[in-house]
Amino acid sequence: MNLTFSLEDNLNAIKSLTGNSSDVIIKTAMVCQNNIAVLTCEGMTSTNTLAELVYSKLHTLANNDFLPPDLFINALFDVYLTAAEQIEILDFDDLILKLQSGFAIILANGTSRAIAIGIQGYKSRGIDEPSSELNVRGSREGFVEVIRTNMSLIRRRVKSPTLVFEMSQVGSRSNTDICVCYISDKVSPKLLRDVKKRLSSIRLNTILESGYIQPYLEGKGGWFFSECTTCERPDVFAAKLYEGRVGILVDGTPFALVVPHLFIESFQTLDDYTQTPFYAFFIRTVRLAAYFITLFLPGAYVAIASYHPEMLPSPLILNLASAEQTAPFSLMVECLFIHFMYEILREAGIRLPRPIGHAIGVVGGLVIGDITVSAGLVGAPMVLVVALSGLCSFVVPTMYEKIVILRFIYILAGGFFGLYGLLLAAGAVVIKMCSLSTYGIPYMSPISPFSPKALRDMFVRSGWKKMAYSDVTLQNLNGADIS
Repeated sequence: MNLTFSLEDNLNAIKSLTGNSSDVIIKTAMVCQNNIAVLTCEGMTSTNTLAELVYSKLHTLANNDFLPPDLFINALFDVYLTAAEQIEILDFDDLILKLQSGFAIILANGTSRAIAIGIQGYKSRGIDEPSSELNVRGSREGFVEVIRTNMSLIRRRVKSPTLVFEMSQVGSRSNTDICVCYISDKVSPKLLRDVKKRLSSIRLNTILESGYIQPYLEGKGGWFFSECTTCERPDVFAAKLYEGRVGILVDGTPFALVVPHLFIESFQTLDDYTQTPFYAFFIRTVRLAAYFITLFLPGAYVAIASYHPEMLPSPLILNLASAEQTAPFSLMVECLFIHFMYEILREAGIRLPRPIGHAIGVVGGLVIGDITVSAGLVGAPMVLVVALSGLCSFVVPTMYEKIVILRFIYILAGGFFGLYGLLLAAGAVVIKMCSLSTYGIPYMSPISPFSPKALRDMFVRSGWKKMAYSDVTLQNLNGADIS
């Protein structure tokens, strides 16, 4: 619905649309012999900027000669108000959106146009070190909840005219700002069109976090193998853009989205590129070993101890037999039970208030580490297996959700069918991963299909002098279909 020429009718319509909300502030005045109104949303605008940029300018014009309403609006827009962001408003929907986004709105009687002035000044958390992606060297800055601040953090690291930000709104009620980020001479046009198409298909009423739109960016394998990853560091985000990826910032959350995501990236961190190559190779090997330990150790232990004890040394078999002889359950039931208890304790530790969260560690040590063994519910070796697999799961935090589910699947496979069932389940997962394509790029690339050029930054990282000769983008990977 378009604005009318009557200031009173416009104000009444705005009050009706906002439910006469208490945080909508309306100030009326007479400027150049025109009745005007300045509308702001409490807490969303900078009061100092509002006073200096709007109120003071209008005060100096208050006693000037009469100007027709349209000429008055033109004079405000072109001469007197010089804000970085000034937008002409013609309809109520756009006016309400800008008002609730922190703009100051100026209406005048006798004209159906309004001016929106960007003077956002809402309170926000200061830039701090990201909580989920810590590093030894490098920047200590992480994304915050304000999308404009996050855009500036990226621009500081990519001072190039080819870095493009495209703003839009999603959510029919929340009108959440999102920003599609890419480097125009690096990104594949096909990939960019695909991402924009998926974003345009979102039909949610409210979007409060990037996790709301992440399922729309996932492909067929997104239910289990994530094709879209989160990022809380602007330096890592910028590095992903240099590789030809597309990033999505969502207002209200510090977790940005990056597509596409490949399997090998879960074992790479920023510290790998600030440390010496041989140590980076060692650390990546440790992460990969931890991944296989947390994934297969519980299932392999259950399978070998239950069906293939001849694979273990005799002293170890005797120790296992003595530890398990008093346990009332089978090894598979023990393993499932204690892993389930571990997940309960972990979830409780996350949800409890921080001052009392340490109590979970004490309870977990007593319940799992001592009482269950003393009561004969589980054997001591099983506690060690769970502790080791739980510790290794935190080495690759981005894959924790998938690891937990796969671990339970492998325990069941090993418990029912032994090592044959475990290997069959693992083979099925590997086949699925190798057959998965994310935005036209093989999910297991550059491992499968193998790309010799990408080998310099896979498990082994070459030195910067060698990697500086050429860039590797997504389009250059073997099997990529996004050129």
